[in-house]
Amino acid sequence: MIHPWLEPAWARLVGLQARLPHALLFVGAPGLGKRDLAEALGARLLCDAPLVNGHACGHCVACQWRLSGNHPDLYRVVPAAAADQSEAGEGGDAASEGGSGKAKSSQILIDQIRELQAALSVTGHHGSQRVVILEPAEAMNAFTANALLKLLEEPPVGCTFLLVSSAPRKLLPTIRSRCQQWSIPRPDAATLGRWQVAEGRSLDALLALSGGIPLAATRLAEQGGAALLERFVRDVAASDPDMLKLAGQWEVWLKSKEALAAGFGLTSLVDWMQRWVADLAALRLGGRVRFFPAQERVLSALASRSSVAAASNCYNELAQIRRVAAHPLNLRLFLEDMLMRYARAVRGART
Repeated sequence: MIHPWLEPAWARLVGLQARLPHALLFVGAPGLGKRDLAEALGARLLCDAPLVNGHACGHCVACQWRLSGNHPDLYRVVPAAAADQSEAGEGGDAASEGGSGKAKSSQILIDQIRELQAALSVTGHHGSQRVVILEPAEAMNAFTANALLKLLEEPPVGCTFLLVSSAPRKLLPTIRSRCQQWSIPRPDAATLGRWQVAEGRSLDALLALSGGIPLAATRLAEQGGAALLERFVRDVAASDPDMLKLAGQWEVWLKSKEALAAGFGLTSLVDWMQRWVADLAALRLGGRVRFFPAQERVLSALASRSSVAAASNCYNELAQIRRVAAHPLNLRLFLEDMLMRYARAVRGART
């Protein structure tokens, strides 16, 4: 199935029919369903009898092979580190890194592209159509990208390349120039409203925190995001909190079973702090709250104690320290430093 906000793009893709280019690049923010769109298109291209709405029938031999994860003409190229996660729901990748005990690579390796080249050098097993889904495309280094470029410049007959990227600027310009780029926009408020009704639940707070990206909000909800958000807001919105004490509490929080089970780590926490301070700065500049609309009154009170320069500087400082959030030398000191910067930005907070 295609998500509601992807239906316009899907209709355009189906309308292209035989004019579909040999390489497409789907770009957009993480959580918009770009991979789902690529998978649906790949399924359509391989299906023996697509439906009137353009979707794969799900019943023919080709569809049965694909659904069982064994279609010989469908190649998924993903980082080895992501292969284990995708294997259960979407099948394995084209060339996973082997060997138990070895750290899986977060990059798409050049050996994977070489194996793909070898596989595509022979004719298709079921008809002439073959599909390559490569995601995330930005996981390629320069050597891997150049190897793929050779395939894109001289594509095998009947082969369609579907690249997915959340950071297209990280791709080589030559890769981008060989693909027809499809930008996936964020859904508007009306579409989000209809989607929530269809889902049978309200995700307003998590949608706002996720920047209006539906699948990111859904994933956050499934990971216990509502409880995590409640705790975060309670801590940062407190009147004159003891930041050193709070840093200790957050250290325990990040190491708790609750946070570990939800995949909520330091990077996520810093990201939330950035968004909180972004709303603070927006209010100070006369703008509107974007990420924490339910806390607008609290943010307004905090903004009245701050200044434009202090709020803006704090946001910029958080952007800098976020770069080392994945590997802090000392978690407690990192949290203390971050919270003290926040306290200095909010005039009247105890430092």
